[in-house]
Amino acid sequence: MNRQLRLGIILFLLTISLAFTAGQITQATPRIACQGCMMDGGMMGGNRQDMGIVHQLFANHSLIRRTVKEIPGGVRTVTESDIPQVTALIQAHVKSMHRRVDEGRRFAMMSRTLPIMFRNANRYERKFELTPKGIVVTKTSDDPNLVPVLREHSREVSGFVEGGKPGMGGGRRRWW
Repeated sequence: MNRQLRLGIILFLLTISLAFTAGQITQATPRIACQGCMMDGGMMGGNRQDMGIVHQLFANHSLIRRTVKEIPGGVRTVTESDIPQVTALIQAHVKSMHRRVDEGRRFAMMSRTLPIMFRNANRYERKFELTPKGIVVTKTSDDPNLVPVLREHSREVSGFVEGGKPGMGGGRRRWW
């Protein structure tokens, strides 16, 4: 069995198990999944915890608002919620993803842009600033070929916020 198929099977099973967990989340009680799970940081490199957060964000997408502004060389996004637990999920997700990119630890997610962003991590700048209700993220690059990727990624994320998991939308997707 090739590596990509094994990864796909693992992620499918993880998605099914997380779907049951996500169904338990309500507007009043969002929570960070898998804190202290045995596999956190283990054989999945912390991917299970990160996927748990992503699935909770999918489940609570209607409680999130997001603005995207194209700036010279990239994009600036503001992602916030009035629900403190969702705010914590948003902030935890961004911090974790920036750490993953900095450390070169890939993230198993269907995305057209993430593989490019991970391969080119040293060719763009990532900054974030916490707000009382969420986070401001700025991503810029001097590489004119990478700027459209950064902007497309912001549109992918906005699709998730608008549509939840179905917001993963069409087009060529790539498992990582």
